[in-house]
Amino acid sequence: MSPTRRRSGPHPPAPPLPQAGEGGDGSHSPSPARRERGKGEGGKPEARLFATTVVGSYSVPEWLERLKTDYYQRRISGAYLQEIHEVAIKAALKDQERADIDIVSDGELRRDNDVDYFLVRMPGVEIPHLAKAYYYDYYEAVVRHPIPEDAPALGLVDDFALTREYTDRPIKFSITGPFSLAKRVRNEAYSDEADLVMAFARVLNVEARALAAAGVAVLQIDEPFLAGYPDQVELAVRAINTVFEGVETSRAVHVCYGNRYARPSWEGHYDFLFPAVLDANVQQLVLEFARKGYDDLELFKRYPTPFALGLGVIDVKSRELETPDLVASRVKRVLQVLPAERIVVNPDCGLRHLPPDIARAKLRAMSAGAELARQEVAG
Repeated sequence: MSPTRRRSGPHPPAPPLPQAGEGGDGSHSPSPARRERGKGEGGKPEARLFATTVVGSYSVPEWLERLKTDYYQRRISGAYLQEIHEVAIKAALKDQERADIDIVSDGELRRDNDVDYFLVRMPGVEIPHLAKAYYYDYYEAVVRHPIPEDAPALGLVDDFALTREYTDRPIKFSITGPFSLAKRVRNEAYSDEADLVMAFARVLNVEARALAAAGVAVLQIDEPFLAGYPDQVELAVRAINTVFEGVETSRAVHVCYGNRYARPSWEGHYDFLFPAVLDANVQQLVLEFARKGYDDLELFKRYPTPFALGLGVIDVKSRELETPDLVASRVKRVLQVLPAERIVVNPDCGLRHLPPDIARAKLRAMSAGAELARQEVAG
């Protein structure tokens, strides 16, 4: 192991949400029957009509941001930060349950950002300086030698095990994809960057198989940098298929336009994904719509797609609250291009940059809107 790597090192998580239901909203825990309905049928968590889920990250309150930064400035220990992460994960799960989210996540609470948590564990990646001025900053990582094929486990199954211990709902687990990881390292080992991408993909495949075997209901690859390199979609899809090779669980891929400090990194349309993305070995394509509009739904008319759509109905870059009626109208709009059983309802992206009370309110509105659409379609 390189001296610059940490195996289970305390990477700052995400948010410890203030207790769900704060703010006088009258929210309450769902009934056991409601909870069971969220599990879907036949082992497929998204089998429920308009099943609701999250994309990945959850709100990080200011006090947690301070503690994460304190860790990097050596004011608190890694063990202490790890305890804080576990408390934060439990609170995030409770928030999602009380918002009636069908498929929950750990909120990516241990992660500083969308990249470092993986690079610091990746064999062959060197990080000369582990200190940060602010927890959300990216490491300056370098690959000087080819990635070893016999990589040790990255520790992600341990993360899932804790989440499984504190919820009985289906769990989505997100991993940053090999294409985006390769964009955040200085490559000195491969003459062709595609070789670095595929090397990362092979390491992540070992981890993906283990996560599926451990019981992850939905395994999602996030490619937050792909929109910035639209001419490299075929490489990204090839790498996604390598990560998912032999993975026996529901597979998803999320592509957005970036969510760094609640601002997009790029603008455009999803036509750059097609038709290459049709070859992705996934059951679900999770896309951003609420912020940028729904014109790209036309792509699902032009290209018969073999997978479900994870429909972004909540704008995570705005603190303005959506209403259940607005969410329902967005869900029903998709019925013009896809059957109801192929629609999963989620925010545009992660909720990391929203205050906890806003994140909770948006999730409640999303669930209520999905229920309105569900009743209308079923009734």
